[in-house]
Order: sequence, then structure tokens, then C-alpha cells
Amino acid sequence: MSDQLQTTEAAPEAATHGVVLTDVAASKVSSLLEQEGRDDLRLRVGVQPGGCSGLIYQLYFDERTLDGDLVRDFSGVEVVVDRMSAPYLDGATIDFSDTIEKQGFTIDNPNAGSSCACGDSFS
Repeated sequence: MSDQLQTTEAAPEAATHGVVLTDVAASKVSSLLEQEGRDDLRLRVGVQPGGCSGLIYQLYFDERTLDGDLVRDFSGVEVVVDRMSAPYLDGATIDFSDTIEKQGFTIDNPNAGSSCACGDSFS
């Protein structure tokens, strides 16, 4: 009997980001995607210049994956962050609130030095 050596190469790991999606938010995103009848969409999170504090959050469904995107999976929900936004969002937590006072997604970002009263922009 001859011994054969098998070599396997590990698949390159996809680059990830430091954004966290809570279980409640992941469930809400899954529900929204189910309502849309689409399984090819992912949640894209980013920042762009604007707002009264300097930067505004972007949170939307996207079917594209762009070069340099960082991807992380949360219970079957892919969250995508572009490389330029990643440092501003590292450690941020996205949650969903459904109360009388507030309904919608919230972002708790430890990198935000200050934010505006509406909570949509930060610096």
C-alpha cells in the first residue's frame, strides 16, 4: 500500500468589518427581505459627508457587491460595509426598536464624537 500525500489549500477568508447586527435587527431585516420576495439582497451600511454634524449614515438594501466591500453574516443576513466607511463604523451596533416612542433601526456608534439632535448625522 502506498501513502499518498494530500494537500489542501485553505480558501481565502473574506474580509470582514466590525459592525454588529443584533438578533432583533437581523430578524427585522430577514422579515423585510421576505416581504420583498428577494433573496439576493444584503444590508449595506455606510457613511457619507453631509448632515448637520459632518457625516450621515446610509442603511439600505443592495444587490451589488463592490470591490473592497467587507462582508459579515448575521443569522443569514449579510451586512456589507465599504472600506472607506469601515473605520467610522468599527464597533457600531445596529439594532431595531419597535415601541410607541420609536420605531426603526438605530445605530450605536462608539466612534461618534458628537451627533445631531435627530441622530442621523455624527462627527
